[in-house]
Order: sequence, then C-alpha cells, then structure tokens
Amino acid sequence: MKPGQISVGDLTRVFRVYAQPVRTLKEVLLTRGRQKPTDVVALRDVSLEVEPGEAVGLIGRNGSGKTTLLRLLAGIIKPTSGSAEVGGRVASLLELGAGFHPEFTGRENVYLNGSIYGLTRAYIREQMDEIVAFAELERFIDLPVRTYSSGMYMRLGFAVAAHLSADILLLDEVFAVGDEAFQQKCFGKIFEFKSRGGTIVFVSHDAASVERLCERAVLLVEGAIDFDGTTHDAVARYHRLLSIERDPAERKAGLREWGSGEARIAGVELLSADGDERHQFLAGEPLSLRVRIVSERPLPPPRLTYELRTESGLLLSAGVQDAGDLGWEEAPGERTLRFDVERLPLTDGRFQLRFGLSDQTGDHLYHWLDDAYRFLVYPDGHERGLLRLEGSWRTEEIDHAAEMRTR
Repeated sequence: MKPGQISVGDLTRVFRVYAQPVRTLKEVLLTRGRQKPTDVVALRDVSLEVEPGEAVGLIGRNGSGKTTLLRLLAGIIKPTSGSAEVGGRVASLLELGAGFHPEFTGRENVYLNGSIYGLTRAYIREQMDEIVAFAELERFIDLPVRTYSSGMYMRLGFAVAAHLSADILLLDEVFAVGDEAFQQKCFGKIFEFKSRGGTIVFVSHDAASVERLCERAVLLVEGAIDFDGTTHDAVARYHRLLSIERDPAERKAGLREWGSGEARIAGVELLSADGDERHQFLAGEPLSLRVRIVSERPLPPPRLTYELRTESGLLLSAGVQDAGDLGWEEAPGERTLRFDVERLPLTDGRFQLRFGLSDQTGDHLYHWLDDAYRFLVYPDGHERGLLRLEGSWRTEEIDHAAEMRTR
C-alpha cells in the first residue's frame, strides 16, 4: 500500500459483553457456564477507501462505531471479520496523555510517551523545546504531572502526539483540549500536517470543525455506513436524523448544532455602538445583536428562541421572537434580525448565546445552535456579581409622627 492510504473491506467488529465482569481466576471458575454473554455489533460490513492526502470526517450518533473504527485503524483492537489496512506510519490522538505516569515530571513523561509512539530518545531530545513551548508548560515541565490541571495534562499529551512524523493522523474529539486560543493552535498544527500531504481521519460532533477540516465525511448509523460524500451533504443528513429530538444525548459529548435544516442560523455577531464586531464589552455600554437566517425554500415565519448563559451554563435570560412580527418574507434567501441593547445589564464574566429556529408551534426544530457566540464583560467601576442592577437612590423624608414614636 502507498504511504497514507487506508483500505477497509467488509469490516465487522463484535464485542462480547457479560452482565457482570469477571476479574479473577476464582470468579472464572465460580461463574463458569452461568453467565450468558451478549454480542454487541459495533461495526457491520464497513468498506471504505481513503487516498493519501485526503481528510475524512466520521460523524454519527453516540454508539454508531466511530471510535471503534479509529481503534481498528490504529491497531489497538483487531476486527472480528474483514480487513483494515493502513499504509505508512499512523499517529493516533485518541486518548491524549495515555501512558503518563503521575509521579514522573512532564519532561520524563514526554520521553515515556514518545517511546510508546516508537520515537527514539535522540528525536525526542531534538523536539523537546518545541513540544514544551507548544504545550505552554515551560514553568511546569519539571514538576510531576500529578500537580497538573486536566487542561495542562491534555495539552502536553497533544503536544507530544502532534510532533510525530507520520503519514496518517487519527483524531477523536481532540479540539476539546485547553482554552480557545490553544484550540486554534491545535487546528493550525493539524492544517500544517494536512498541507504536507498527510491523511487525516477525524471524529467530532462539532459540524463546523468537520466542515473546516474535511472535504469528505462518512455518516455511520448503528455500525454501518449510511452516507459517504461531501462534508456538507453528510452533515445535512446527520442533522436530519437528529431533527426529531429536542435535546440529543450527543449534546453532552460536544454536539453544537442539530435540526431538520429547512432554515438555519448562518451567523451571529455582537456589535459595538460604532458597528464593529466585538467579543469584549464594558458593563453598561450599548451593543447590538445581529442574527443571519438562511432558508432554502419558501417558509412561513419561524420562531427564534434565544438564551443567554454563563460560561458554566447557568441560564440568565431566555425568550422567543416571532419573525413574522419583524416583516418576515416567505421567499427563500437570507435575512438579518437585529436586537439593540441600550445598556448592557451584565457586570463581569464570560457569557455565551444559544439560538434555535422552529416552526410556529415550536414542535418542529429547523436549527439549534448551542454555542453560537461567546463574549466577555468587564466591570466599569465598582460593580460586582453577574448582573448590573439599574435604578436610582434618593433620600426619603420621615414623617413627624413616625419620628416622635422612635424617641
């Protein structure tokens, strides 16, 4: 096979599951013949060809077999039947930091983790400074990793895996690593690998990330390939599968958007008083919210649902706006809805906006955008807390009778 090529033929993987796991030899002897295993089919007759240099996204519901397929390509597990062949060297970013020893320092764990990937000590030594700088752990690299936060731990794992010299890169929800700035660095590193002609297989619930990275996507449904084509068409089909659910289980795993797709929220912006888009505001200053909506066919006026939440998910405000009250035209196309705020009632913190589009009854969901916009608010004075309480103070005169009673 050519380096970077992937060939999967009639691949099936079955897991045998017992109601009570057996851990010791004694338990094996005592439960022998008593437990009846259940066969769980994770993948069923999957065939797939990926050419060198392609970037392919794997999308689908939880339990559809995406991670199982990546593990088979990585050689972590073997197929029950069929074949999964890869050409060249494979780097897998499936479980970042796997193999780290909590008592070893970050530097020692870089050598340990690198050796697991098959890197020589000399190569790791050459790459050490770049790995540490990429992980932004210069001050902590010689401390035991048990003292690291979960974000620091994952950043170091990604930095090691991202500096491998490989032909194929397998990615599983890796862009949940670190803060937004570090995620941009991760994307940059992945695009650098892609520009060099590397092959990428990427699993994510974030449709925007899949469309940004991959030209082709494969939709898995209950362990079988349901669709294989352009990323846009695959994502649209995936969203149609989710449209009947108001709150899919994948939301907790990183799913950002879903819906039937007749209309969608194409963009969200927060604008300052001078009309510039901003992500940072002062408490009390004016701003405007602009929401772009696209419909692909004539559509009655939809309902726009909006939520304002803190970074931790606490709901601060929610409401519904009937687009018909704003002059909605049923012809297909794009229109923009605008909401103006004279004085921002938030005081200090990080906040996010969520939006949904549905029909007039609210039963049929066209599009839900779970993490549409993030912004920061800084206090303008001595305010504290999350909300700015507007009002005025004054002195109130005490009447004479009440004053006499207090003596």
